[in-house]
Amino acid sequence: MAEILAVGEALERALTLLQAGDVVAIPTETVYGLAGDATNGIGVARIFEAKGRPRFNPLIAHVADMAMAERIAVFDPLSKKLAQAFWPGPLTLVLPQRPGNGIHPLVTAGLDTIALRMPRGFGGDLIAKLGRPLAAPSANSSGRISATTAQAVAADLGARIKLVVDGGATPVGLESTIVKAEGAGVRLLRPGGIAAAEIEAAISMELLRGGGAGVEAPGMLASHYAPGAAMRLNAGTVGKDEALLGFGGQRAEGWRNAAAFLNLSVSGDLREAASNLFAYMQELDRSGARTIAVETIPFDGLGEAINDRLSRAAAPRDNAQPTT
Repeated sequence: MAEILAVGEALERALTLLQAGDVVAIPTETVYGLAGDATNGIGVARIFEAKGRPRFNPLIAHVADMAMAERIAVFDPLSKKLAQAFWPGPLTLVLPQRPGNGIHPLVTAGLDTIALRMPRGFGGDLIAKLGRPLAAPSANSSGRISATTAQAVAADLGARIKLVVDGGATPVGLESTIVKAEGAGVRLLRPGGIAAAEIEAAISMELLRGGGAGVEAPGMLASHYAPGAAMRLNAGTVGKDEALLGFGGQRAEGWRNAAAFLNLSVSGDLREAASNLFAYMQELDRSGARTIAVETIPFDGLGEAINDRLSRAAAPRDNAQPTT
C-alpha cells in the first residue's frame, strides 16, 4: 500500500522515486496528479500502467518556470501573453514542440505539439528540485473520477504506487483549462479551473470553441471522469433508488426520497461547486445507488467546466473503446 507523507516531509522521498524512474502522486491546485519524469520513458510508462490509460491520449508536461517551458516548446506572442497572465496556475497551453527537447514520445502520444502547465506549490518546488519537467495526469484509474484528496488517491491507486504526497484538499477541484493558439486566435480545447471569460479578458478576444479531428489534448475523450454508477443530468425529478447531486436552493421533485443527497453549493457558488464536484461524485457513488441524478447547473463562468465534466461522466461507456 502507498505511503502517505505530508507536503512538508515528502520532497526528498518524492525526488528519490522520480530519479529512479518511478511515479509519485502529488497535490496541485487543480486535482492530485500522478507524476513521472517526462524525459524518462520508464517513468512515463509507469504512469500509463498505474492508471490503465490508453497510450493514444497525451499527457500534460509540468514545468517550474518559463526558462524550462521555452526549452520544451515554441511560444507565439498570444501563448506567451497567456503564460504571463495565468502561470503558475490552472491553465495548460498546447504548443509546438521544440526539436530536441528531451520529452519522451509517450508524453505527446506522437503529436508534434505538447501540453504545458506551470503548477503552484509542492509540484513547482518538486520540478525545480528535479530539474526536469513532470508528466502528471490526474491520479486516478483511467476514466474514473479525479482525486481531490490524498485519501481518494490512496483508495484508488494505493496498491499500484509507492507514495502519495498529502497537501490536503485541492483548492480548485477541477483540472486545468486547456487552450491552443491558432493563427490570430485561441481555441478552447477543454474548459477547466480558469473560466473562459477570464482568458478572453486577458487577450481581448473571444475564444474559439471545439477541437479538430482526433485527440489534441488530455481530457478530450467522450467518456471520462466516470463513477461506477450511471449519471443522469439536468434532473427535474429523482427516484428513491437514485442518488441526487444538487446545486443551489431549488430541489428536484422527489429529492427527499433519494438514496443519498449532496449539494455542490447551497448558495449557488460555482467556485464552491467546482471544488466539491469530484469528491461529492465519489461519495454518492459509494452510496450504492445505481444512478446519480444531477440537478441543472448553469453554464456561466466555471459552470462551463463543471458541465463539461458531468457530460463526459454521463457519456455512454463502450468497453471496446478505452477511456482515459
